[in-house]
Amino acid sequence: MITRRTLTGLLGGTVMAMVAVPAMAQDVTLKLHQFLPAQANVPKLILDVWADSIEEASGDRIKVTRYPSMQLGGSPPQLMDQAIDGVADVIWTVVGYTPGRFPTTEVFELPFMVRDARAASAAYWQMYESHMQEEFADVHVLGTWVHGPGMIHASSAIHTPDDMQGVKIRGATRMVNQLLQTLGATPVGMPVPAIPEALSKGVIDGATIPWEVTGSLKVPELVDFHTEFEGNHLYNLTFVLAMNKDTYEGLPADLRAVIDDNSGLAFSVFAGGTQEASDGPAREAAVDNGNEIITVSEADAQAWVEAAQPVYDSWIAEMSERGIDGQALIDEARRLMDEFEG
Repeated sequence: MITRRTLTGLLGGTVMAMVAVPAMAQDVTLKLHQFLPAQANVPKLILDVWADSIEEASGDRIKVTRYPSMQLGGSPPQLMDQAIDGVADVIWTVVGYTPGRFPTTEVFELPFMVRDARAASAAYWQMYESHMQEEFADVHVLGTWVHGPGMIHASSAIHTPDDMQGVKIRGATRMVNQLLQTLGATPVGMPVPAIPEALSKGVIDGATIPWEVTGSLKVPELVDFHTEFEGNHLYNLTFVLAMNKDTYEGLPADLRAVIDDNSGLAFSVFAGGTQEASDGPAREAAVDNGNEIITVSEADAQAWVEAAQPVYDSWIAEMSERGIDGQALIDEARRLMDEFEG
């Protein structure tokens, strides 16, 4: 059982393990590629922390060169293949950018599934170890996590599912788009960097993203209303930090140990918790901008939960067609999250 208390011992007062490696002759440079600007929260507060820890713990024998905003070329949905093909040594990406390729991870993208990003990130890592390694067999996975509450940012006020009818809303993954469509909205799929231009040109009326990314995208300046849900997440995305297998396996044993000591469960929980903790300042910025924040109470959210139920039904049916017990995955994810929160 993984609980918050267990991770306190793992994390201690630091972010991740810092195991010093004696200086040796071999130096390694890792190319880290991802889709957000360098100043965004995930690169600044998670990926840079990871990379700095790797460099320090290796005695600077490992250098991590950071490439934000797809500077190595390609589009966000191509990041996983870039890790597989060696275009980049390490990538961070949204798993759902490649729909259907990693089906079991979608259990954490189901609507109102997640209450706490740390608990979900812990459960995600545990289920990766027990169920998902075959899906990720072409890469070496370093961390798995989810963000804070997924919510709606729009040019019109959205209080109930009825307010979603016909509203053009950006969704990041097939699961989010399916939810939007089920609720009556018109889903428009696009990676997160495309949101500001799409909002400013009226291509979309709103977007589904967590609070923490709104600042770097200037979303509060482009919409007037934000709809959040008390005590629950409307949706979540799943993330993965993954490494080229040949690069990882080609490292000497002591440098592989550095990578291992800065990967896994504790890192995943740190990453998910850090993203969720970044929601507060971004929310305050929207308040300061004079925007209206609509908080749907847990009681009122029941109408949303009921309206979203077909997403569960269709996902379980899809998983069954692939030989996967979707309901068992849902039950396990909920149990692991409850154990962590307990």
